[in-house]
Amino acid sequence: MSKLETGVNATANDCYTLTAVALHWTTAVLVISAAVLGIYMHELPFSPTKLRLYSYHKWLGVTIFLLALIRLAWRSAHPAPALPSNMPSWEKNAARGGHAALYAFMLCVPLIGWVMSSAHGFQTVYLGVLPIPDLIGKDKELAEVLEKVHAAFSLSFMALVALHAAAALKHHFIDRDNVLRRMLGLRGLP
Repeated sequence: MSKLETGVNATANDCYTLTAVALHWTTAVLVISAAVLGIYMHELPFSPTKLRLYSYHKWLGVTIFLLALIRLAWRSAHPAPALPSNMPSWEKNAARGGHAALYAFMLCVPLIGWVMSSAHGFQTVYLGVLPIPDLIGKDKELAEVLEKVHAAFSLSFMALVALHAAAALKHHFIDRDNVLRRMLGLRGLP
C-alpha cells in the first residue's frame, strides 16, 4: 500500500493546506447554520425577531458565497491532493462531480436567495452596515417562484452535504484510507 492509502507518513503533498482545511470547516459550519436557521425562521410568525433572523440568514448566505469564491481562488493555486490510487474510477469521478456540485450550490443557493430578496423588495444590508444592491426590481410573483427554487436548491444542497459527509466517514471507517484525515489537518497520522 502507498503512503496515501494508509495515511502513514503522509507528506505535505498528500494533505490539504491548513488554509484549505480552515476554509472547508468554516464553510461547513456556516452552511449548516444557514440551513438550520432557514428551516427554523421560515415557520415563525411575522415579527421583529423573524426579520432579524432573516437578516442573519442573509448575512450567512453572503459570507458563504464570498468564502466559495475565496475557496475557488485558493484551489486554483493549490490543487487538491490526489485521491487514493486504489479508489475505483467511478468513485473518483463521483468525488470530483460531488465537489463540483458542492461549489455550485455554495454559489447558486445564496445567489438565488439574493435575487429572491430583491424580488420581495428587501435589500440585503451585509452585517447591518454594507448595503448590497438589489439584482432585480420588486416582483411579487417572481419572488414566490424564487422561494420555491431557493427551498428546493437548499434541500438538494443539504442532501449533497449529507452524502459528502457519509462518503468521508466511509473512507475513514470502511476503506481506512487518508481521505478524511487529510481534511482534518492530521498530517502523517495513521
